[in-house]
Amino acid sequence: MKKFLFTILTSLCLISTFAYANPQIDKAYQEKQSDVQVQGVGKVIKVLSDDNKGSKHQRFLLKLPSNLTLLVAHNIDLSKRVENLKEGDSIEFYGEYEWNNKGGVLHWTHHDPRGKHKDGWLKHNGVVYK
Repeated sequence: MKKFLFTILTSLCLISTFAYANPQIDKAYQEKQSDVQVQGVGKVIKVLSDDNKGSKHQRFLLKLPSNLTLLVAHNIDLSKRVENLKEGDSIEFYGEYEWNNKGGVLHWTHHDPRGKHKDGWLKHNGVVYK
């Protein structure tokens, strides 16, 4: 019985990991693609200083389930800053992936006031930022 329960729990953990895995990002990274709309989840591994050149961006690094690292550049001139973000936090996202050799950058995690781009978002501690 214990072995059976262990197998079920292990399977559920794997299913939940794959539910959040994003093969689109892995494929885009491997094929060096950009301008790819992606959705997923990652763990914050570093909160960086804001980029204040031009439009202001809150920046942080995510580790994805596939072990890729993703820089998030969240425009805080167009959206609210993600509150109380710290290392180890989980964050869900929807935005545009741009390839680079370090894993990639996620942009457009907010609404587009001109309506020419798909609106993106970030979700942290149950709060959606768009």
